[in-house]
Amino acid sequence: MEQQNTEFDEIRPFHDSEVSAVIEELCNEPYFVRMIPALFPNVPVDTVIAKLKAVRSIESFQTDFIIPFLDNIIKIATYGVTASGLENLDPKQSYLFITNHRDIVLDSAFLNVKLHEAGFNTTEIGIGDNLLIYEWITDLVKLNKSFIVKRGLPVRRMMEASETLSAFIRHSIVEQKQNIWLAQREGRSKDGNDQTQGSVLKMLNLSGRAQSVVENIKELNIVPVSISYEYDPCDYLKAYQFQQKRDNPDYKKSQREDLTHMSMGIYGKKGHVHFTFGTPIANEISQITDPNKNVQVQAIADIIDKQIHLNYKLWPGNYLAYDLLNGNNQFADKYVAEDKSNFLHYINEHISRLEDPDRDFIYETILRMYANPVSNMLKY
Repeated sequence: MEQQNTEFDEIRPFHDSEVSAVIEELCNEPYFVRMIPALFPNVPVDTVIAKLKAVRSIESFQTDFIIPFLDNIIKIATYGVTASGLENLDPKQSYLFITNHRDIVLDSAFLNVKLHEAGFNTTEIGIGDNLLIYEWITDLVKLNKSFIVKRGLPVRRMMEASETLSAFIRHSIVEQKQNIWLAQREGRSKDGNDQTQGSVLKMLNLSGRAQSVVENIKELNIVPVSISYEYDPCDYLKAYQFQQKRDNPDYKKSQREDLTHMSMGIYGKKGHVHFTFGTPIANEISQITDPNKNVQVQAIADIIDKQIHLNYKLWPGNYLAYDLLNGNNQFADKYVAEDKSNFLHYINEHISRLEDPDRDFIYETILRMYANPVSNMLKY
């Protein structure tokens, strides 16, 4: 069933009835057409365009184009994408999947691949408007079930945008029975220290009718999901941002850098990738009894964080980084000499890509990215 509420028109994904016209515009966009050979190598551009123009639904667009593209990325840029925990969820239910956030594009994309393979509906995807640099990019992501999260607005307009976003998410889950993907924080966790922002939960609460934050959040059927990449292809770029921010407090990432991160994140080496689907938090948060709303928000965030931290699949590099950073061998049984050699070669090769890096700072920052998931696991 398509959503017809016009109040969400500025942010919602496209409806099936809009697909043909949008695809026609995309196929007349020179920049998009130039991207086709990169998206679908070894397939003539005319063939891709003809097949695109035959699409009449969002489901068909995802099944015929997005999933095959991602299957190819999995083959060329990973050692495989695996998932666990979906057997404990019901494909007939709608969920708000809240995840840690590493990659601009692939976190939600790979999530949808695993949901699709397991017979679940794919999610609608929250994406910041700061990434929608060109109109054709907006059209493309909205064809792929993305909804727009507005950033950088004046305070009053930001409040209005948050209320609309909250209402849209609740309407999609409760009324439309549509799964939703949302990151646990605004922007990616650049240091690997995954923490749920209270502001995300406060936004979700805005559209609830109950006085209790707990009751409003329960209605959204939140499932925490841990996303674990063996390697983050953007690790050195993220570390370099920390260096630039250290040297210039006014530094802000440019749109060009966003595009670089998107491309590197998609095509760069990721090693193994694993998604661990947690359990719905509704029963657990029902135990929160403090009437203070801020206390409720923090308690819910802690419950989400605990699942994400404990369900995070740790790779040899994570344990190795933790030991190197702390100067000990606490997790020496988790890796072998070859793992250490490969990991250090990987880091040094990434650092060598940077111009004028503070090598010691970048090295330690990258180690901390990989070590923080171990540190978070040890809290429990």
